[in-house]
Amino acid sequence: MAGSTLNADQWVSEYVTPYDIYAHGITDIHAFARTPYQQMSIVSSGAYGKALVLDGKWQSCTGDEFLYHEPLVHPACVIHGNPQSVLVLGGGEGATIREALRWNSVKKVVMVDLDGAVVDACKEHLPEMHQGAFDDPRTELVIGDAIEYLQNTTDRFDVVISDLSDPIENGPSFMLFTREYHAKAKAVLNPGGVFVLQSGSVFPMDPTMHARNRKTVAQVFTHTASMVSFIPTYACPWSFVLGSDRPVNTMPDPAEVDTILESHSVSNLRMFDGIAMLGLMQLPKHIRTACENETQHYSLKDPPKFFGSGVADES
Repeated sequence: MAGSTLNADQWVSEYVTPYDIYAHGITDIHAFARTPYQQMSIVSSGAYGKALVLDGKWQSCTGDEFLYHEPLVHPACVIHGNPQSVLVLGGGEGATIREALRWNSVKKVVMVDLDGAVVDACKEHLPEMHQGAFDDPRTELVIGDAIEYLQNTTDRFDVVISDLSDPIENGPSFMLFTREYHAKAKAVLNPGGVFVLQSGSVFPMDPTMHARNRKTVAQVFTHTASMVSFIPTYACPWSFVLGSDRPVNTMPDPAEVDTILESHSVSNLRMFDGIAMLGLMQLPKHIRTACENETQHYSLKDPPKFFGSGVADES
C-alpha cells in the first residue's frame, strides 16, 4: 500500500469473523510450546508490547491489557463492597490476580489454571503483567481443572472470576461457559457474592454469544448485568457478564464508586474509576436488544463453540 511500511516479517493472523483477519506484526518470540492442552506462544508485537497467544488466538498484551483486566475485576469487587476472598478460574498471565490483590480487604486470592506450562512461561516472560502477584503471600496457585476444583473445594469466596480462554472447539474451555458450570461457581460463593464471566466479543453483526452467555448466567443468578470495554488488540468491543443474588445497580453513582475504591486503597488504576464503571454498564441499543430477545442458553448438551483459531505465519 502506498505510504505504508511493513516493519515485521512474522505475523499472528487471527480470524475476528469468518471473513476478517487481524494480523499482529511480531518482532520477537520469547516462548513457544505445545502443551498437553493447547499451543502457547509469548511474543513481542511491534505496536502493543509482549503478548500471550493460545491456540493462535491473542489473549492479552502489555499494551492494552488494562482495558480488559481492570473491568474484569473491579466492578464485581465494587458491587460486593468489601471482598475478602477471590477465586480466579483461568488467568494464566497473573494480571487478574494482580488486580484483585489491589484491594486491601482481600485476604486470599486463589487462582486455578489448567495449564502449568502456560503459567510458568508467563511467570518468566510476562513480569509486566503479573507484577509479582504470584509471590504475594495472599495468593494460592492451583494447577488443575476448574470444574474439579469447584466440585471439591470447601472454601467459599466473595467474588468468583471466570477468566477463561475463548470456547474454541476442541480447546480446553468451551464446556466452562455452560449453565452447569455457572451453578458450580455459585455454589462456592458466600451469600451476597458476585460472579463475573468474560463473555466474548460483541460484534455489531452478531452479538449472539454475549447475549446467550448472559442468558446462561441468568439461569443461575437472580440478577445479571453486562459490561463492554473496547480492547484494540481484540479488534472489537469485549463483554463481561456479572451475576449475583444481590441487586446489581447498572447506574452506579461515580462518586460512591470512587469512595469505595479509596476506602480499600485501590489506586494506580489506568482505566477504571467511578465514571468508567458507569460507562462500562451503559450498553448501546443493539446489544440491549440482543440480550432482551435471546431465548437460548448454553448447557453441557449445547455448549458454545467459537469458530476457528489463529495462525502464526512468516511473510
